[in-house]
Amino acid sequence: MSIKNIFWDVDGVLANLNYAYYNFLTKHPNYCKMYQNLQWEELPKALPINPKYGALELKTHPTLGTEMDYDFCHSPEFFTNRPLYPNVIETLEYFHNQGYRQFTLSATFDVETKKKFLNQLLAPVTNFLTIECVQHGKFMHDSAKEDMLKECFAKYKLKAEETALIDDRIYNQYAAINVGAQPIRYRCEFTTDLPKDLKGIPEVYSFEELKQLLTSLNNNKKG
Repeated sequence: MSIKNIFWDVDGVLANLNYAYYNFLTKHPNYCKMYQNLQWEELPKALPINPKYGALELKTHPTLGTEMDYDFCHSPEFFTNRPLYPNVIETLEYFHNQGYRQFTLSATFDVETKKKFLNQLLAPVTNFLTIECVQHGKFMHDSAKEDMLKECFAKYKLKAEETALIDDRIYNQYAAINVGAQPIRYRCEFTTDLPKDLKGIPEVYSFEELKQLLTSLNNNKKG
């Protein structure tokens, strides 16, 4: 079957979470003295990348992860300061015009706040983009994506085998596999390589590569 549905991870694929992290570390009153001289390219030194994540995460900081994650989530001036990557709106419109159904999936500390933020951030495409958020801790899996995908499949009457999850986090690739969807790894700044057991998963470094990949996947499935 062809891919007909796209589930987008927001942070790291559509929106630049690394930008938000950098501003948080260098400007938040609790951390700015510690990181006042931090350079952009040094972000992985400040936030060592956990192999399970494969991308930057505040919560994986070796000593201050819990505090940082709490302060970030409760500081709107930093939490919402994650601009869209270039050409996001144009890309979403392209896939809409190609006939794909599109969704975003986010797990968050405050569903109402995150949904409001995403509706503002993605305002030009909310007429066709479905935004789904879930409260952290609602599900027992390592990745809430697995349960969120299952819920959305049932809610919107979607088939797993017609669905692609585009995500930069490594653990979410397993979530897609576990529900029978097509995982696609999007490589943003500072992402690390896939582990050996996931080496067969397609990776892309740009939206143009993604367009080509989905075209190729669908042509192969038709063949």
